[in-house]
Parts: sequence; C-alpha cells; structure tokens
Amino acid sequence: MTVRQLHLAAAPPGAGRPDAGADDPAGLGPDAVWAGTRAGSRIAFAAYERLAGTAERGLFDFLLLDEEPPLPEHRGRPHEPAPAGGPEPVAVLNALAGVTTRLGLAATVNAACAQPYELARRLATLDHLSAGRAGWRVTASADPRTGADHRFAGHPDPYGRATELVLAARKLWDSVTPEGVPRPFAHRGRHFDIAGEFGLPRSPQGHPVVIRSGESERAREPAAAWADVLLVRHAPPEPARARYADVKRRLAAYGRAPGDLKVMSRITVVLGDTAAEARERAAGIRRLLITPRHALCAVERIWGTDLSGYDPDGPLPRTEPRARDRRTRALAARWRALAEDKGLSLRETVIEASGRQSFVGTPGTVAAELHRYAEEGAADGFLLAPQLPDGLEEFVDRVVPLLQERSAFRTEYRGGTLRSHLGVPGGTTDDDG
Repeated sequence: MTVRQLHLAAAPPGAGRPDAGADDPAGLGPDAVWAGTRAGSRIAFAAYERLAGTAERGLFDFLLLDEEPPLPEHRGRPHEPAPAGGPEPVAVLNALAGVTTRLGLAATVNAACAQPYELARRLATLDHLSAGRAGWRVTASADPRTGADHRFAGHPDPYGRATELVLAARKLWDSVTPEGVPRPFAHRGRHFDIAGEFGLPRSPQGHPVVIRSGESERAREPAAAWADVLLVRHAPPEPARARYADVKRRLAAYGRAPGDLKVMSRITVVLGDTAAEARERAAGIRRLLITPRHALCAVERIWGTDLSGYDPDGPLPRTEPRARDRRTRALAARWRALAEDKGLSLRETVIEASGRQSFVGTPGTVAAELHRYAEEGAADGFLLAPQLPDGLEEFVDRVVPLLQERSAFRTEYRGGTLRSHLGVPGGTTDDDG
C-alpha cells in the first residue's frame, strides 16, 4: 500500500491568523508573541536564520515570509502590543539563501504594489542565489493604507491585476531559453504594457514556484489556472475534502493534472504530553494573545459602541448592538449566549470564541490527524504558523519523527529545488520522490 507523503512549510511565529474567521472580527493577537523575550527582534537576521535552520532540519518544503502589513487599527489607533516594522521579505530570503542548502524560500509580494520587470528580476535573483529554491506568494490587497504607502489609492480590479502580473512575470522568465539566450519579450494588457529583454539567465527551476491563497471563487479559479500551491484556511475534514476535490477538479480545464497544484492548509499546533496538558496550554496561549485591549476592540467592533472606559473583566455590554446587518447581530447573540451559559467576562468570552488552534493534543495524536487529512483527500500538506517562538522547534522535534515512522514524510531531501520538493512541473528534472 502506498502512503501519501505530506508537504510541510513554515511561517514565522505569529504570522497572520491562519484559522481566523467570522468569529474573529478584530484580527486579534498574533503580534503579542514578538513581545516575549524568547521571540527575538523582528528585524534581527539571527531570528530568521534560526527559524530557517529549524525548518531545514525538519526537511520542510519551504519557509514563507509575509510582507509587513499595515498595523491593525481600531478607531484610528494601532492595536497594542503590535510592534512596528519588519524587514522586506525578499531581502531576508536572499540572505537566508547563503545559510541554507535545501529549504525552499518563499516571499509574499502584493500584486497591487509591484511592476512585472522589477518583480521578475528580484525573484529570479533569489532563485539564482538559492540554486532554484525561490517561491512567490502573490496577494491582491486593495487596502487603501497599502495604496497610500505606494502613492496610489488602490486598484479597482486587484485580482485581475494579480493574474496579469503573474502571467507577465512568467513571460519575462520564459523569454530566456534554457541555453541562456535572451529573446525579446512584449506584454500588452489591461494593467501592464512592457517590452524589451530580460536581464538574467534562466534559473535552475525554470521560474520560481507561484503560491496563491484564499477560499473564494476568485482565488480557486486563478490557482487552478496558474498556481503551484494554494494556501487555504484550516477546516474540519468534511468541508476540507469538498474544497480539495473542487480545486483539483478545476485543473483539467487548463490542461493540468491533479498533482500540478498542491493544496496546503494553514494550521497552528499545540502539543502536550497528555491531551489535558495540551488543552491547558492551548487555553493559556489564547489568554496570552488576546489582551484586555484586544478584547475590548473586538466587542466594540461588534456592538458599535465606545467601550474605552469599560472593564474587560466585567460582563458584555447589556445594550443591543448598534449594527444593523443580520450577521453582526447574530454574532453578538452567540457571544452573549456563550457568556451567559459559562458565566464568562467580556475578555473570557472573546478568548473562548476567537482564534481556536487547529490541532491540539499529544505528538502522536497530532501526527495521526495530519496523516489522516492527507490520506482522506483533505489536503496535500500544511503550512505551520507557530503561535509561540519555540513552536516550530517543538513540532520538528516531536511530530516530524512520528510522521516519518508512518512513511508520511520524507527522511531526506532528494532534489535540490523547491519544485522538486513539491513535485510540481516547471523546468526542473531532479525528483524528490
């Protein structure tokens, strides 16, 4: 019997909210982990070197670094304790290329802020410096604060611009033959009109791996057309299987095989020596990430009421929410029922309702659950976004060996490029098995 092998990737501690959903309206908490003494500086290279070294020791497919988004705001003020600033991801990955040998190196670049030639050259440079290990997660943010940073007010068609940017970048990369002969390129579309010659040779893997993320139709269809990896929010097994089947079904329309696109779920993991210990640790992490101010911000967003003088350890507001939309009022009703049923304070209610961890349990239980997701066709792999600074190390030391015992994860790198790790086509002949 052939056992399906998982694909694993890593993000820095506190990166994004992989499991945030409708019950997490404030985008609470991930920056809190950087306030801890063990997290290190967000700008110091040593922190990223340690992270990449751990991921490579664990034989992960790639490390993903996100762009620094605008600080989350509420009533015009940043949430505390969000520390300002983070390094540009491609620059960090260029440095990491010199201290790693096999780990894939992927950066998030917002399509709303990029131009084809400049972007293609940056990513091709990373691909050369890393000997074919570069990846690009393309996002299509229309956030007006991001637009203001780049002196535009936002694009009316960010998703169309993202697709055209990918196609233009690939045209640039493919304009150089495998023998290194440059050919003139030209692209004229709705968003870009460029022509000339590309200034770098073809990279070892043809061109960088392209990663898309999202749940909606406007994410799934472009992913089926041109992405190598689709990142999705973690979901229970049944809806995850339905989503996986839907994405894979779309590939045939573009002349692609099911294995040409890997579906990877963003997850958090909390481990314990016993199930009870894991649950206790998970509850403690939620309390750490959701500060009293974060809790007040979350309730203010739902109730539409200024709670700046409110006690977060007191009850939820007794008044009805000012919001008129049915979804917000229904959410407020669920939170009120939860608080009354369990006798929870305002902050305790937000902690209970928001930001559940994806997998909580012993290393053996977590390894079995991850394997089951792959075997049952719910995901090809997982992007681990640790909630605490030592989360990746703990996963590598305690879960990866158990996956290897199940033959569900590699015991060595066999190929040299990111495409070989993922097993996706695109200009490389080495095979990771």
